[in-house]
Amino acid sequence: MIPRFRFAPSPTGGLHIGTARTALFNWLAARSMGGKLILRIEDTDIKRSTAAYEKSIIEDLKWFGLDWDEFYRQSERIGIYQ
Repeated sequence: MIPRFRFAPSPTGGLHIGTARTALFNWLAARSMGGKLILRIEDTDIKRSTAAYEKSIIEDLKWFGLDWDEFYRQSERIGIYQ
C-alpha cells in the first residue's frame, strides 16, 4: 500500500508560516516513505475563497520547492459527498 498524505489549504487568504510548515512536513513524510502528496484546495467557502488566493498559495508552495502528485478542488468534488 502506498502512503497518501494530504495538504488542504483554504484560499481565503495567503499562505502563512503555519500552513507552510504543515505542507513541508506532509511533503517530507510523503517523499521519505515513497508515498503520494495530495494538494486539495478547500474552496467551499464561496464568500471568502478567491482564485487569486488559490494561485498565490500554489505559487508559494512551488517557491518553497514543494510538489504534489494529485490536485483537487473541493468545490469540484461536492457530488462525491452528497
